[in-house]
Amino acid sequence: MPLLLGPFVRATLLALWLVFAGFTCTGSEHATATLPASFSDLLPHFLVEPEDEFIVKNKPVTLTCRSTPATQIYFKCNGEWVHQDDHLIERTVDPATALPIMQVTIDITRQQVEKIFGLDEYWCQCVAWSTTGTQKSQKAYIRIAYLRKNFEEEPQGKEVALDQEVLLRCHPPEGVPQAEVEWQRNEDVINPASDPNYFITTDHNLVIKKARLADTGNYTCVAKNIVARRKSTSATVLVYVDGGWSEWSKWSACGSDCSMWRSRECTQPSPGTGGKDCQGLDLQSLNCTSEQCPQTVSGAEDVALYVGMVAVALCLTLLLIVVVLVYRRKKEGLDADVADSSILTTGFQPMGIKPSKPENSHLLTIQPDLTTTTTSYQGTLRSRHDATGKFSMTNGPLLDPLPNGSHTLHNGKLNSDPAEFVSRLSTQSYFKTLPRDVANTSYGTFNFLGGRLTIPNTGISLLIPPEAIPRGKIYEIYLTVQRKEDLRLPLAGCQTLLSPVVSCGPPGVVLSRPVILSMDHCSDACLDNWAVRLKKQNYEGTWEDVLLMGEELVSEPYYCQLEAETCRLFTEQLGTLALVGESLHMGAAKRLRLVLFSDAYCSTLEYNIRVYCMDDTQDVFKEVMQMERQLGGRLIDEPHVLLFKDSYHNLRLSIHDMPQAHWRSKLLAGYQEIPFYHIWNGSQRYLHCTFTLERLSLSTCELTCQLCVWQVEGEGQSFSLDFNIAKDTRAVDSEFLLMDSNATALAGPSAFQIPYLIRQKICSSLDAPCPNGADWRMLAQRLKLERHMSFFASKASPTSVILDLWEAQHFHSGNINQLATVMADIGKQEAMIFLVSDGEC
Repeated sequence: MPLLLGPFVRATLLALWLVFAGFTCTGSEHATATLPASFSDLLPHFLVEPEDEFIVKNKPVTLTCRSTPATQIYFKCNGEWVHQDDHLIERTVDPATALPIMQVTIDITRQQVEKIFGLDEYWCQCVAWSTTGTQKSQKAYIRIAYLRKNFEEEPQGKEVALDQEVLLRCHPPEGVPQAEVEWQRNEDVINPASDPNYFITTDHNLVIKKARLADTGNYTCVAKNIVARRKSTSATVLVYVDGGWSEWSKWSACGSDCSMWRSRECTQPSPGTGGKDCQGLDLQSLNCTSEQCPQTVSGAEDVALYVGMVAVALCLTLLLIVVVLVYRRKKEGLDADVADSSILTTGFQPMGIKPSKPENSHLLTIQPDLTTTTTSYQGTLRSRHDATGKFSMTNGPLLDPLPNGSHTLHNGKLNSDPAEFVSRLSTQSYFKTLPRDVANTSYGTFNFLGGRLTIPNTGISLLIPPEAIPRGKIYEIYLTVQRKEDLRLPLAGCQTLLSPVVSCGPPGVVLSRPVILSMDHCSDACLDNWAVRLKKQNYEGTWEDVLLMGEELVSEPYYCQLEAETCRLFTEQLGTLALVGESLHMGAAKRLRLVLFSDAYCSTLEYNIRVYCMDDTQDVFKEVMQMERQLGGRLIDEPHVLLFKDSYHNLRLSIHDMPQAHWRSKLLAGYQEIPFYHIWNGSQRYLHCTFTLERLSLSTCELTCQLCVWQVEGEGQSFSLDFNIAKDTRAVDSEFLLMDSNATALAGPSAFQIPYLIRQKICSSLDAPCPNGADWRMLAQRLKLERHMSFFASKASPTSVILDLWEAQHFHSGNINQLATVMADIGKQEAMIFLVSDGEC
């Protein structure tokens, strides 16, 4: 019997079999071999069976199957045999039993799984043969891992009394595998094992058994799996304490008025964090009996006492009058120098406040705090609606203050030479790589009043909020868009450039609060499809990841809001920045702008139509428009937008339906094609194809045709052209290059929609938490910014940061009355926001 053979005999037989069967190779050859007779009566059994796997992003998974003894091993996936060339085979020998071992592996890609998505679950199992029979392994299920962006239920803020139980609900986003949940308080992970006052239920809700004062804070539900980590909107829990009265004190001795009293204090406990004050009296008096009343006799001592009290009262009155007079004189002087009252009424009238009521007139009388500034301002603060108030700042030595140590801000434009500034800046060590492209560079000189830099027609701007630059400092700040190919950042794998490469500086300047950099992006703005990273170029020239969108930490110097077409980046550090996206699956798409140009003048039979396929950002469009203007081209149709997916399919372009009697195409093939990777990686800012048409006669001027652009197995766009090539011979209209006619640099109040003093009033009204909710949190909700509650709450003035973002979003189209309506709407929850006093909050 084969099983009775000794180990030496079995090893000898196996060695002979390996020699004759060629059993020592490793590779993708056929998974078939012949077993020696000693092992021919054994059924194969599995040492390793395939296990369930998850595909993360676009990384394939490997399934492994190992059996002994076996002549063949093949994988079957969803009922179909896997091709033998896709198997990787390895043969070894078990040194203990001398039995042959066969191991087979296969790779499963995301594309294979997505082909049956929605029809059934994708599974694989392996089948092993021997001369005696076959064995099947267990089924392994392969799933595409993901984690949705939005929570199905997010925690809600609460105000609770001391020792009350608190329940914060959380239903994490849908995901595969199912997300694990943890809770954070003020960004610190809650561990119920170390603090038994916390309890996390099986359905992920957080229970605070007895609310303590220390439990006041911002609570965040965090969901994570092998793909991503998501944070819910933070919920603010406010633990308040109602006041209690202490015991009554003993009765006092009977006074000269024949009464005695006793008192108690609201200190057991004292009211805190919005809790109710004690109810009832804190002082009681009682008439004494006639025997207890002290006998008093009026005499010289009483007269002296009364005279002294009257004298002291007169002195205090005179002193008070003097102080009031001095204060009023000083106040009137400051008001005349700093601002007139018109700034408080221009463009900002809160809805619902009736001016006919004199008791509300104080709401528009706001006095500036000028006690800490070292800067003087000449002129009148104006709303941005006053076009005459816009001004640019003069050039000056980089980061150097004025010679006399004071900083005077003049209202109006000052002549300067942009080329001289760029040349001077480029001579410094770090700035030698900056482009000398004056048309795409903006700069200005700023102080604590802030300002704004804009590169016209690019969608790129830098908002410098008030107080971002420390008081007493003057910075010369620049903003530029990079266009040199050697400055493009390196990309790998499925990464693609989603934004222009923007430089703002100088790097290393000290900022007291974040500035906001606005720039276009070309993603589909669906973060479920993307892993979007912010990259920054360091001093050595290498690129570093400084932010993963969706996983921002409020403690970091960067924070990002991704809108439909624009990215708003809060940053406390200036430098060279860009957005890079990595697709998570084939549904991720970039927006391409398709633009058609032709020659403005045509005197030959040939006529060219150029089709540009570019990232849908304004800066690239501006560059193409400038280039076509130099070529004498003209725009022949409105631009179209195409969603270009990460499907590895190329982009095709074709032209159809030309009148054959008058025109013919010189294209030999039926279409032109741009390779997928040329478009996806974004290393080339724009690509174009040219269709050369030929008219059969010089008298033919009317051209009608259909021009189609589409991604293979994807979306497409069609241009219906019908125009006269001889009539409209204008070159590229200058209006496309002058859409943004605002000054490139605005400093001080002219750069903002909201007047400076009105802004201060709003911040002081909304920063302090209000139990009725009429505070900065409601402002964020009304402006649809509630996703960033944690970020706002981490700032010293949350309202100020919200207003900064509003200013960045509404610079061109902002309506100050619309913001006033939002403010009035907040007031309707309890009372007008400006009528809520500090005591009521």
